[in-house]
Amino acid sequence: MKTLDVYKEVSELRPGSFLKEDLYVNTRNPIMAKGTKLMLEHFEILHSFDITRVLVESKALSKIEQESVEQVTDVKLTPEVEKLMSQSAPKKSRSLEALYDEAVESYRKEFVSYRSGKKLDVAAVRTIVLPLIQAFLENKEYVRRLNGFATLQNYRAHHSISVGILAALISEAMGYPRGQVLQIGIAGVLADSGMAKIEEKIIDKVAFLTSEELSEVKKHVIHSFQMVNDSPLVRQEMKVAILQHHERFDGSGYPRGLKGQEITEISQILSVADVYHAMASERPYRQKESSFKVIELMREEEFGKFDMKVIEVLHELINKLSIGTKVKLTTDEIAEVIYLHRDFPLRPIVKILDTGTHVDLSSNRKISIVKTF
Repeated sequence: MKTLDVYKEVSELRPGSFLKEDLYVNTRNPIMAKGTKLMLEHFEILHSFDITRVLVESKALSKIEQESVEQVTDVKLTPEVEKLMSQSAPKKSRSLEALYDEAVESYRKEFVSYRSGKKLDVAAVRTIVLPLIQAFLENKEYVRRLNGFATLQNYRAHHSISVGILAALISEAMGYPRGQVLQIGIAGVLADSGMAKIEEKIIDKVAFLTSEELSEVKKHVIHSFQMVNDSPLVRQEMKVAILQHHERFDGSGYPRGLKGQEITEISQILSVADVYHAMASERPYRQKESSFKVIELMREEEFGKFDMKVIEVLHELINKLSIGTKVKLTTDEIAEVIYLHRDFPLRPIVKILDTGTHVDLSSNRKISIVKTF
């Protein structure tokens, strides 16, 4: 393996570089130690201390190592995606939230152009979102903060980008190969592109929709499918998933009222990502729910509508609890998980730290977990 020690601008760094020297900022101990593998969270620290250049060790794989990597790759990426990955470094900031904001704004502009009659450009969308999806795949812990990134302003773009991220993370956790994971992420982003064909006064309406307006909104899945159908950059199974992402296992969905195994697994991944983000985000007509509450609602009140194994994967990604986990409750009390119920994984027995009182959340349904620490 060849190495080359160079000073690099922080703005030019990529995740995976190794720090070649200890970093001090008027401190006795280094804020980062030599040998640290720099990831996105480290870039945020560097920016917060106004560090603009660092000495890093660049490593080039030998031919044998390159062949070894190729042998374990499940799906070879297309040259276009490989090129996008090599250009994935954001220009201004390595903050994951900044990268997310840039993608939302860029996609918002694309969505506006669809309203004006511009043909959906899948290549442009991939260029916008693939670096962001890749960043989340490499830093999965940030998914717990994803709903905090969204705002009421430009909600539609926030929602599309977030659904793509969630769908990619879920599919990877379910064992899909990387090539499919990226395609599923793109399908998640494009699933609601057909909303651009619905009148703005309807999709932005705060009050309840009339039956006629609701019928119009439901047509967005048809529009989305039609907008991607001619593109060779979207695989056929992804086009089907976009069309089916509002179908439900019990037959209550649309556009065809499909049931059970008539709905593809990828469609279910998009469905779960779509509903979870919508329920966990603030909307003009209701407040957002905690991620714990949303998954609980999807498991219990919406039981029978979704593939439970997909919800379980999302639960593992977002809210997996273990003995000793510190949590905040809806009572604003801080507690520690001391026992996990097999049938109620989101409602453990907890010990209130201030009082030492034990509370069984499986029997006390008025109290629930808001977040973990």
